[in-house]
Amino acid sequence: MPAPTIYYIRHGETQWNAEGRLQGVQDVPLNTVGRAQAERAGLILAELFARDGRERSELSFVASPLGRARTTMELVRGTLQLPPYDYAIDERLREIGYGRWEGSTLAEMEVADPKLFAERQAAKWMVSPPGGESYVEVEQRVTKWYAQVDTDTVAVAHGGTARALMVALGFETPQSAADLYIEQGVVYVFSTGSLTKYG
Repeated sequence: MPAPTIYYIRHGETQWNAEGRLQGVQDVPLNTVGRAQAERAGLILAELFARDGRERSELSFVASPLGRARTTMELVRGTLQLPPYDYAIDERLREIGYGRWEGSTLAEMEVADPKLFAERQAAKWMVSPPGGESYVEVEQRVTKWYAQVDTDTVAVAHGGTARALMVALGFETPQSAADLYIEQGVVYVFSTGSLTKYG
């Protein structure tokens, strides 16, 4: 039996994204660019569903509990002409926690704790920020989420959880995924043996 297809969307841009600040579990709202990116992702989804003969109302929809992901999902569903709030929330899809580093830029983190910053840059998948979590931990919870997905699903979450899913499914290694840029306003399609970006 083929694995379910995951239509994965990273939330739209926030002001902290624009400023290069780590958001983690902070609830920073979408900015104007981010709202447009969410609507664009909805249009891309509509095109994919039309191409593949998919009935949009038959898929599952799930989002991270963080506001930027939920707003993105609601804009995506609105673009698809579906009821905006009719989707599930799963805590396992929340962004990686950056602990005391949340709200900081990389340059600010390096100044604040150069030793730990260097350690994490050398082994980003394994090393946790102070009070935060490692990518290994994120990979574990995303793997548990994926294991219970039993139908084709639209998921709206974060860059960190996208990297973790790519590693969990064997599309990337921890080394290649650690600094991989996950785009906003596009759709990543995870299907049996393939990962394709549309946008």
